[in-house]
Formats: sequence, structure tokens, C-alpha cells
Amino acid sequence: MNPTIRHITFDCTGEPYELARFWSEFLGHPISDEDKPGDDEILIELPNDAPGLLFVRVEEPKTSKNRLHFDLRPTGRTRSQEVERAVSLGAHILTDRTLPNARGWVVLTDPEGNEFCIERGELDRVED
Repeated sequence: MNPTIRHITFDCTGEPYELARFWSEFLGHPISDEDKPGDDEILIELPNDAPGLLFVRVEEPKTSKNRLHFDLRPTGRTRSQEVERAVSLGAHILTDRTLPNARGWVVLTDPEGNEFCIERGELDRVED
């Protein structure tokens, strides 16, 4: 039998609970009831048997670009609204790669510097 992906893990040099709170608020999924501020590991359990998001305290700082990242599609908001919401929660814009025809994406970082992208959503679609 093949292995199952159980968690997607984020290393944190800061407070794992704070980074988990950013992702919890942004994605709309709660932090596990078993976790609290000050814990070295914090879990966001996702629905439908999706892998959980695990935030783990580490000593070594991030030194280069992520080799793996989320590409997120807005639901019920435009890309620019979703980017604005992410920034209001603590994200930072790295690069805006939005094209005139609404294709493309915006590259952001979470409060620990982990990259993620916001693509266009259904409300952004125009005729190509």
C-alpha cells in the first residue's frame, strides 16, 4: 500500500501559533482545539481528509525561495480583493504577475516569508 500525505509542514523560527493563526484566518479553517500559544507544533485540520497544515518551531532561519508553495484561487472575491485581505492579515506582496487579460498571479509571502500565489478567480475571468 502507498503512503498517504498526512501534513504539509511549515518550519517557523517565530511563534508557530501566530503563523498558524494567519493561515487559519486566511483559509477559514480552525486551529486544532488541542493547540495553544507557546506550543512547538500547531495543527490546522482541513476537511475531507485533506492533509493538515502543521506549523513547527525550528531554530534555523529560511535561507532561500520555497521549492513548494500554494497556488490559491479566490472563491467569491476577485484576486485583488483576496490579495488585499491577505495583506491585511500580515502577508506581503513580492511580485504582481497579473496580465492585462486577467491571467497570471500575485506572489506573496506569509509572515514567516513562505511564498504563496493568488491566481485569478471566477470573478476575474474575462474573454481571452
